[in-house]
Amino acid sequence: MKVAIMQPYFFPYIGYFSLIKHTDKFILLDTVQYIYHGWIERNRILKPNNGWQYVKVPLLAHSRSTRIHEIQIQTESNWRRRIVAQLQHYKKFAPYYRDVIHLCECLIDSESSIVSLNLMAMRAVLEYLNIEKQIEVFSQMGLSIVTPTFPDEWALNICKAHGNVDEYWNPLGGKAFFDRSKYEKSRIRLWFHEIGLTQYNQKREAFEPWLSILDVMMFNSVQQIHEMLDNYRLS
Repeated sequence: MKVAIMQPYFFPYIGYFSLIKHTDKFILLDTVQYIYHGWIERNRILKPNNGWQYVKVPLLAHSRSTRIHEIQIQTESNWRRRIVAQLQHYKKFAPYYRDVIHLCECLIDSESSIVSLNLMAMRAVLEYLNIEKQIEVFSQMGLSIVTPTFPDEWALNICKAHGNVDEYWNPLGGKAFFDRSKYEKSRIRLWFHEIGLTQYNQKREAFEPWLSILDVMMFNSVQQIHEMLDNYRLS
């Protein structure tokens, strides 16, 4: 079994979904400490004229030691309408605007937990792309693991506790944190996944790379997106 483990991101970039597509099981690691200024509650889309901007879900105040699965959303604010409003400018030039905005409007109106919201968003995107994959939330799996002493042992210990894992896939950006020999001793092959940068027509002079999957979906058909998802290499 091929497994990938990532923290639950808000409408993440296309490489995240390439990992989901090409592994057998995808696990959302939500029991680690929430880190400020990451991708848990925000991502990037195009600005109306040039450059990019954040779309962001406001969170309730919490301590620095709060775990991701304990993070709650500010339900009183108008953040849902604000995100939809930030996407309105795509209507002028994005061919798949109506499909994507409908997905967003149906999706971001219910959940109070950021993990639940992000899981629902991922499943909505996967359904849109006709990808049937199993996504599990670590805090809900009931797995008992050995407490990690190094960052690369979270994935290793989860894979060992899960059982039947032959390969673990991780984004290339985390390569420096991993000791491959630890995985080899456990008979788990460690791969680093690198998505290729596929430029597409954003209807402006300068291409803005690595935006949220929402931007990719705005400008590309499902078939084109699958071609992007399949443009990766392992090392």
